Amino acid sequence: MSDDPGRNDPCPCGSGHKYKHCCQNQSPWYKSKTLMGIGLGVLVLAGVLLMGMILSNQGGSNAPECPPGQVWSEAHGHCH
Repeated sequence: MSDDPGRNDPCPCGSGHKYKHCCQNQSPWYKSKTLMGIGLGVLVLAGVLLMGMILSNQGGSNAPECPPGQVWSEAHGHCH
């Protein structure tokens, strides 16, 4: 037996309306192609930004930027 309400049953959202006049024709948010596309796009963009941050830190030193004319000293931990 199905757990779905009948057309004339009270709507499970608690509105007090019949199911046919309330939520029967609405699709859940996770079935919306627009929202799924936006979510996938955000996920891909976050992955690209994360990979860019990881790759930008590789191969470089952890030395901060020194003022012009000075260089970073690993031994002392500051600019000379």
